[in-house]
Amino acid sequence: MNKKEEATIVVVDDEPSIRQLLMAALHFQGFEVISASTGSEAIEVIKRNKPDLVVLDVMLPDIDGFTVTRRIRKEGIESPVLFLTARDDTQDKIMGLTVGGDDYVTKPFSLEEVIARIRAILRRTRQEGEDNPIIRVGDLEINEDSHDVTRHGKIVDLSPTEYKLLRYLMDNEGRVVSKAQILDHVWQYDWGGDAAIVESYISYLRKKVDGVTYTDENGEDQKVDRLIQTKRGIGYMIRAPRENAAK
Repeated sequence: MNKKEEATIVVVDDEPSIRQLLMAALHFQGFEVISASTGSEAIEVIKRNKPDLVVLDVMLPDIDGFTVTRRIRKEGIESPVLFLTARDDTQDKIMGLTVGGDDYVTKPFSLEEVIARIRAILRRTRQEGEDNPIIRVGDLEINEDSHDVTRHGKIVDLSPTEYKLLRYLMDNEGRVVSKAQILDHVWQYDWGGDAAIVESYISYLRKKVDGVTYTDENGEDQKVDRLIQTKRGIGYMIRAPRENAAK
């Protein structure tokens, strides 16, 4: 994004080097950034500024990031939270989502990854706050009010889990999401550790979403472009064809 983001982000981390690195990178991207180094300071800063998003370290010197999130939620503050965690532990990640977090990044992280996650969360939360319930990727549309899914104007019939999976992919348009991330965000509390379920549902979804055919102006049957992509060894991504990407 080249335009100014016009979003305020609170960065909370007790390590000065990480905090300053994140602040510099986010300033460069056009965000307004406010920082805090402890959980108690974070709560006060968040209550005072009502930011558009919080980047929150889990391990803080006084109270942990999960407790910070619980407390701001009790105050009625709904700012989305992106957790930074040094522990690549499934239970920690699920705990983060349970207390009201929106996503997580495991340390060590790349700045590009953090910025991509921030943009995805902001895109999703801003769409939820708008009157227009339509989310689009190319000629694929989700209507958040009716939960209808259409491809090239044709209804695509999805199960509730397929719908959640598609919505998660569309929220992260253009970014690869791993099987673990999909399990956490789509299945959440039903975590079973079996990534094969993701492969199965991606296969179901691809057949329905990318298997649509239509009749062109010459009366000939045509297949829609493929939107759901597999990045081997990494994960999955949804992206509009390049000719549609700028539309």
